[in-house]
Amino acid sequence: MPESETALGDIRVLDLAGEAGQYCTKLLADLGADVIKIEPPGGDPVRALPPYYHDNTEASLYWLNLNTSKRSVTLNLDDESGRALFKRLVAGADIIVESFQPGYLAGIGLGYDDLAAIKEDIILTSITGFGQDGPHAHYKAPDIVGVAAGGVMWLAGEPMDPPNVPPWRQGFVSASIIGAASSLIALFHRDQSGEGQHIDVSMQEALSLAQETAMQTWDMLEAVRSRAGSRGIIPFDIPGIGVYECSDGHVFGYVGAPGGAPWSELLAWMDEEGLAEDLTEEPYKEFIDNLNLRFLTTFTEDPAAISEKIQTMTHIAPVLRKFTATKTKWEMYEQGQKRRLLWGIVSTPKDLAENPQLKARKWLTPVEHPELKATLDYPGTPYRLSETPWAIHARPPLVGEHNQQIFGEELGVSESEWHELETQGAV
Repeated sequence: MPESETALGDIRVLDLAGEAGQYCTKLLADLGADVIKIEPPGGDPVRALPPYYHDNTEASLYWLNLNTSKRSVTLNLDDESGRALFKRLVAGADIIVESFQPGYLAGIGLGYDDLAAIKEDIILTSITGFGQDGPHAHYKAPDIVGVAAGGVMWLAGEPMDPPNVPPWRQGFVSASIIGAASSLIALFHRDQSGEGQHIDVSMQEALSLAQETAMQTWDMLEAVRSRAGSRGIIPFDIPGIGVYECSDGHVFGYVGAPGGAPWSELLAWMDEEGLAEDLTEEPYKEFIDNLNLRFLTTFTEDPAAISEKIQTMTHIAPVLRKFTATKTKWEMYEQGQKRRLLWGIVSTPKDLAENPQLKARKWLTPVEHPELKATLDYPGTPYRLSETPWAIHARPPLVGEHNQQIFGEELGVSESEWHELETQGAV
């Protein structure tokens, strides 16, 4: 795709990020930025992380997903000649993204002030566990530490279980999204003012934004939000709200919520199929007729009646579970749509790959991998830009695949210089 047709086609990004920031640079690369992945001579350690393509430890699916549309060079920043070569790259860059411990780059002469002396309007985006200052700034912060310190782990899991770890590096993903967004904001500011800046992204703070109403609940009520697990945000087991097992998977229900049909419509469906048992009789029928959002908001108004309400719901819930177990998840979804009942499919990865809506929008993006003799489908993007479309412009690079192109052709490093750099371990 021509540079002029991409959103960031005139932007160059130097990617020094470890695992915490590679999704940030992927977001920029797939929008057209020329992202140069700078790896140590032995390759980025993230390349070794599972899962692997057909158990090939040289083909980490995790690394591949994070590094589409990038180019790769090798540089040893602990070597003086390697740093000198990096500075030559800085002179032509717009953004640098890094995730080293605070102070590391400054300690080797590559701090923000050093970089700004080379290119006055450079933007340095630093993504770390706790930010560049404060008492925890130098703490090690893998993803699990981020989701714990940011409060998200407290909300993940079932109420009676210990706090749980959310799936797929949510700490790194959240920090990377914030890093990409703030980098674009800094680019806009640079274009308006000519000024670069240092962006300080804290994974803990990024995750603290993802706690739904937990912070407000404490701030206003001095109450601690508990884990709701499969019930969603409802703190007790309301029939029709939460995850229900089907014959081939699961659905999530929110029956009785605004915009959907009332519980009585679900009861009518169950009765049509002879699976309502005694729920069409009193006192259950009257209770079901009033099982709606107002019920939820007034649940605790009469403390004396709470026990009776819970007992009634405890009777209704297993009848509904037996009903959903006779249906496939698509039956629950499609019949629910016809009856305006709010049931959604709990999608597995296989479901997503076969989802008709995602197929119609060509969400999965095929990318050829000659080195694997395969074409792999990559997740697409949740946004569509009409004039500057998102695209995966190239498969993820091999280690140092673009050394000659970038150092030789673009920076003019001669063969003899390159041989010397290799000999001293700078590249």
